[in-house]
Amino acid sequence: MKIATFDVDAQNGFSPVCPNELPVPEAEEIVPELEFMATLGEIRIGSKDAHPANAVWVVDRPEEMLRPLDYPNADLTWVRHCEPGTKGFELLEGLPAPINYDYFVWKGMEPDLHPYGACYHDIKEDLSTGVIEFLKQHDVEVVVVGGLAFDFCVKTTVLQLEKAGFQVIVYLKATRALSPSGYEETKKQLDEMENIRLAESREDLAKLLN
Repeated sequence: MKIATFDVDAQNGFSPVCPNELPVPEAEEIVPELEFMATLGEIRIGSKDAHPANAVWVVDRPEEMLRPLDYPNADLTWVRHCEPGTKGFELLEGLPAPINYDYFVWKGMEPDLHPYGACYHDIKEDLSTGVIEFLKQHDVEVVVVGGLAFDFCVKTTVLQLEKAGFQVIVYLKATRALSPSGYEETKKQLDEMENIRLAESREDLAKLLN
């Protein structure tokens, strides 16, 4: 059984390091868990949001977020986050540089693209980032996923991987959600999927991989 691990969008822009972006509570605490997770796989994948300054979905205030947009691949408004060249674009302190992953994805670089999952550049899931093909080329069967945020980009990436035929394990200690309700709703949704398992602890994760 060949195992890959996937650090989804574990960036400062989704942490209290950048309070004006999309700070996920306790985001920095996932770093040692992502590092532990990586010791259990043969391949390590990573991804980043990489959003331009002129993105069509940008709003100035948090209270203006999550309003629907009439773009096929940018569905909701968000405050500016994870812009290349800024602190928010960088990975959380303690994680490897992107060049040290086995495969790395940058997504959302076009002004009218705001994908959530890391497997496709578009919400319609027509344009692959290549990660599914890479995993299949390397005969990976199981993908262990963590990162930010659990209720958006992590969830969508997990569902994309499951749809592509992989067994997926979400390591809950290696992810955090934007909101408590988002965490519970996402956990319930994923727990009902046939080929997705949730690991609550390091011990649970090790058991699921044995």
